[in-house]
Amino acid sequence: MPVLVITGTGTEIGKTMVTAAVAAAALAAGRSVAVLKPAQTGVRPDERGDADEVARLAGPVTSRELARYPDPLAPVTAARRCGLPPVHPQDVAEAAAKLATDHDLVLVEGAGGLLVRFDPAGGTLADAAALLNAPVLVVAPAGLGTLNATELTARELKRRELELTGVVIGSWPSEPDLATRCNVTDLPEVAGAPLLGALPQGTGTLPPADFRHRAPAWLSPRLWGTWDADGFREREGTG
Repeated sequence: MPVLVITGTGTEIGKTMVTAAVAAAALAAGRSVAVLKPAQTGVRPDERGDADEVARLAGPVTSRELARYPDPLAPVTAARRCGLPPVHPQDVAEAAAKLATDHDLVLVEGAGGLLVRFDPAGGTLADAAALLNAPVLVVAPAGLGTLNATELTARELKRRELELTGVVIGSWPSEPDLATRCNVTDLPEVAGAPLLGALPQGTGTLPPADFRHRAPAWLSPRLWGTWDADGFREREGTG
């Protein structure tokens, strides 16, 4: 798995925290890691972007950002509004492939969901994943409404014949309600892929040393962690 594409079922659901956790777990397992953010939106030049945040939390990773746009919009719209060139799927694929020559693992973190557009031609993260022939990890919210968005994302990946590695819950609440607890069982069923982890709510507020120490416990062995899906389901789910 030299390249892993990380997408979500929407925005603000924990993609960057999951990317940081996967990076930290892989680093702890002795892998060299690079993080690629194709299009960073909603951040000024003097502010820390998602790739920078991953590096802050995870540790010594190579971080690269292909483009930055100040408005918090879809990349194609943000690029048009500020008059900067858009990013294209081929740009993403070429950058990831180059990073893969020097790293054991390259994590490509998308913006928003799988089909958010990069360019006027309609290029998306899914197109970049296809060019790379890379598996895709889906980050999903825990609560009510997540099943529909997760299944739609999984179906689109299947339609495009892209590999869905699994699903990670981006933020697991300290006091989950009934729908959230039921989703522990239902998410892998609608996705047709395993649940590979769950990050506790508020992980981004942890000191970096604590984040790195705890990250493997949030992810399954397939993501270089120690998290056990069956045990989590017994503790947090409804059976």
